[in-house]
Order: sequence, then C-alpha cells, then structure tokens
Amino acid sequence: MRRTRIEWTNATWNPVTGCTPISLACKNCYARRFADKAQKLGVLKYQHGFKITVHPELFDWPLKIRKPQMIFVNSMSDLFHEQLPDDVILKIFDVMEKADWHIFQVLTKRSARMAEFSAKYYPKWPDHVWAGVSVETSQYNYRIDHLRSFEASVHFISYEPLLDSVKPINLQDIEWVIVGGETGPNYRPMREEWVDEIFEECQKANVPFFFKQYAGPRQGWKRDYRGQIWEQYPAQLTLSSLDHGGTRSRERIRPTQNPKTNSRSS
Repeated sequence: MRRTRIEWTNATWNPVTGCTPISLACKNCYARRFADKAQKLGVLKYQHGFKITVHPELFDWPLKIRKPQMIFVNSMSDLFHEQLPDDVILKIFDVMEKADWHIFQVLTKRSARMAEFSAKYYPKWPDHVWAGVSVETSQYNYRIDHLRSFEASVHFISYEPLLDSVKPINLQDIEWVIVGGETGPNYRPMREEWVDEIFEECQKANVPFFFKQYAGPRQGWKRDYRGQIWEQYPAQLTLSSLDHGGTRSRERIRPTQNPKTNSRSS
C-alpha cells in the first residue's frame, strides 16, 4: 500500500496489477504507462508489464496499517476483470471485511461482473467498502444501473476521464460523484458544459460533488471549477476520522480567489 497523489483518496492498494482495454477511457490508460515504465526499469512487481498478475504477498497489507485510511483498491487493475477468478476477489473482500477501520473504494468499468459477483456473494457490501463505476460518455450509463443492483453504504460514480456529455443523468441511489478530465501526454479535451450538466444534477439531488481536474498534460491540472475547489464527500465519511495531508471533512469548498478562506460544513 502506498500514499498517492489521487486527490479523492489517501492510499492505493494493488493486490492485482494489469488490465486490458474495455472502453473509450482506456485509450490513454495511466496505469499501462506506469506499468510499462516500471517493467523497463526492472521493478520486480511489474516484471510482466501490464498483464494480469496476482500478488498474494500484498493481500494482508491493509491489516498491517493501523491508522485509518481511505484506500483505492486496484488503482493499477480492475478488481472485476474477467481473468480474475472469484476466489481471488473473495480473498480480497475477506481482507477488506477484516480491516474495518479503513474505508475501501472499489472502482470498476466491468460493472456486469461486479453486479453478478455481488448477487452471488455480497448482496450487501460491508459499510466501509464503497462501490463505484467509471462512466466516460453516455454510452456507458448502463454501468450505473448495475451499480444500483446491490446494497452498499456508498454507491459512487467516477466521470473520469469525462469525454462527452453523459446526459441523461440519473443520480437516484448515488451517494457520491467524482468528475475529472483526462490527463497525460495525449489527453483528450473536456468541455465545461459537460461538467455543468453533472454539477447541476448533483445540486438538485443533493449528491456530494468532487471535482478532480480539467483535462491537461499532467495530474492536478487546473483544479478549480466555478472559482472554487470542490472536494465534497459522502455523509458516511466520519468527520476527522481520516487525513490526507489534512482532515478530510464531508465537505470542503475552497474559493480559489482567496486561498486562506475555507468553507466547511458538518
């Protein structure tokens, strides 16, 4: 497990690495770039590059970290990849269940497999394990229906990289929304009107909104939206229970015009 620059989490945990393309968002995959570079540098963990690789020696890492963290699970893979057998996923879920002082954030593009797995083994996810899907265009809105098919304390959508309008937007039974443009050397543009559509629906439905960044050449590129930094979290996130270079409150809306002014609500 390692600290991360991903703004909406504390740390990443990768008991599995590697993936294969499944949709438009995968074209400029940051994880593939990282894995290919690590392989060239001789990093043992990435000796197989971006091929699906299970790392059993890393399964129990969250149990060794006693300080509560928000942990993004498999940032370098997809927990519900078709090449992963159920027993591997079950072992990872077993660790997450035991390490209940953390919050685990599971994000997938393979929503059908997630729904099938949940129906079979976990019709109700542990409260500290959040379930999420990535949606880059309206073509993939069906993933949200799969997400709603099982019970979880937090269902979240990551509209990243946002590549087109995702209308119609239905946020029923969604507890959190993340929005971000693509970053990296070959990034594709993101129109502000696409962000506006999501933001306005979040406001109507009272869904916490986290704006990660506009599209740009590097991570963290232009983080302010409508003159503010938007870092809202689900109400299920206990105030002051976690930190990421500072307390993660349930809502942080920071006006960029005056960096010294923070507006926090409980």
